[in-house]
Amino acid sequence: MPDFAQRGPITTLHDFGTTDASRLEVLLREAVVQRPIGLVLPITAADMRAAPFGQMVAELARADYLHTIVVVLNRAGSPDDYADARRKIEPLGGRARLLWTDGPRGAAATDELAEAGFHVTAPGKGRAVWFGFGFLLADPSVEAFVLQDGDIENYNNDMLVRLALPMAHPGMDFHFCKAYYARCTDRMHGRVVRLLVVPLLRALISVMGNDPYLVFLRSFRYPLAGEFAVTAQLARSNRIPCDWGLEVGTLAEVFRNTSPKRVAQVDIARLYDHKHQPLSLDDKSKGLMKMARDILANIFRTLCSRGMVFARGHFITLQTAYLRLAQDAIRQYHADSLMNGLEYDRHSEEQAVEGFANLITATGDAVHDDPTGQPALPTWTRVVTAMPHIPGRLRSIARDDAAEYGG
Repeated sequence: MPDFAQRGPITTLHDFGTTDASRLEVLLREAVVQRPIGLVLPITAADMRAAPFGQMVAELARADYLHTIVVVLNRAGSPDDYADARRKIEPLGGRARLLWTDGPRGAAATDELAEAGFHVTAPGKGRAVWFGFGFLLADPSVEAFVLQDGDIENYNNDMLVRLALPMAHPGMDFHFCKAYYARCTDRMHGRVVRLLVVPLLRALISVMGNDPYLVFLRSFRYPLAGEFAVTAQLARSNRIPCDWGLEVGTLAEVFRNTSPKRVAQVDIARLYDHKHQPLSLDDKSKGLMKMARDILANIFRTLCSRGMVFARGHFITLQTAYLRLAQDAIRQYHADSLMNGLEYDRHSEEQAVEGFANLITATGDAVHDDPTGQPALPTWTRVVTAMPHIPGRLRSIARDDAAEYGG
């Protein structure tokens, strides 16, 4: 974005348009000699068969600065799914490994972890990311991990380079780097960020005060971005939520486990797009309403863990403050869309805000009744202390599945 403002406690790395991608690639190639980078790419069977994934593989085949690529195949139950995924990633060569979490070997590892008291059975992106990090932790030479979604429709390697360079370059000392971008095509997307998270954080600060965690969250331009980079050491220490609270939950763990001055956000793309979830106002167990509920619960529970006390009346006040701020935001987005020639359905935006507002009190009541909620996935530090063979076993699973099902 074309400004140079540094707001809040984290560092913003802008794209001023004053350099080209080839220069940044040269810097990254030089840096990874000393600080190798691994890429985690979680995909479902549906993602793997969609056009964006094939385009991403074609781009990543040229990314010679990556030491290891682990493609984590989840929500895929058949050997045909595995075989198709193997064929899809062949252009990535020998540095790419396919980790099938739902295959017989992956399921056996999950069962072993569960029997040892580690709750890792809930499927989803969070668990896929967790297994991908465990796979990379088996190689101590890999010093930083990059996470990217597998459904980016306009992907190019410039996104990867800009995300990875702050973790590898010797002149920077960041422990965590989050992507940001404009979710925009012929209209604005990113409704949960625009219409829920941003006005919610403003409302929480107005009602509950300037808690450092809220200030930290508010510093991110796109807190729900699925792409981030993290040092191997911090990846070992962070708990990972296994629901739609993955992104804000990750930020909560980063806030807890490192200093904000070691945190950056980087502009990786002028425009960015991936598949869109339906709003699902009529069924709050699906779509953006499910996502919003999980995000709200994660933020509220994190604040509870920091000693903030919520009475039921707080959530009613918060709902009222949020609604006014979100309605003001709709007026702003409408004007912005008009200036940029974008389509804007103001009525549907109002409906989304009303749905999100109703979730605030409903989720607040649920958190009030159960402040801890569903446990996050365990830290890898805890797992390898009790079961040091597990990261190596994940490598064996990928190797043995390739031998049996890869063709």
